[in-house]
Amino acid sequence: MSKNPVDLVTKLSLVSEYWSPKVVARLNDYEIKVVKVEGEFVWHTHEETDELFFVIEGELTIQMRDGDVNVRPGQLFVVPRGVEHCPVADGEVHAMLIEPAGVVNTGDVGGPLTANYDDSLTS
Repeated sequence: MSKNPVDLVTKLSLVSEYWSPKVVARLNDYEIKVVKVEGEFVWHTHEETDELFFVIEGELTIQMRDGDVNVRPGQLFVVPRGVEHCPVADGEVHAMLIEPAGVVNTGDVGGPLTANYDDSLTS
């Protein structure tokens, strides 16, 4: 157990790839991840869990079939389980994700953007 706070800005400075979340902490059965994104992700669904996006820098649009949501710095949005969505960033966005351990970032579709979660940022 670390007695130091997690500095999200410092952790994000260590991330070099887009759409590749990195685990920075754990809370019970949840993982706290940081990610840099740019461009459009893939349309996908998480049937078993909600997904929380907290924007630190930039502006993230979360496309959903029934309308888009824009999330700005200091704001968060929870995509409910089972809702098909596709995150999009016109410029670089830094964000934090909170989701149960083991959740696959591409949900039910897989593909080349499926992340291999790296725990190297937890210490």
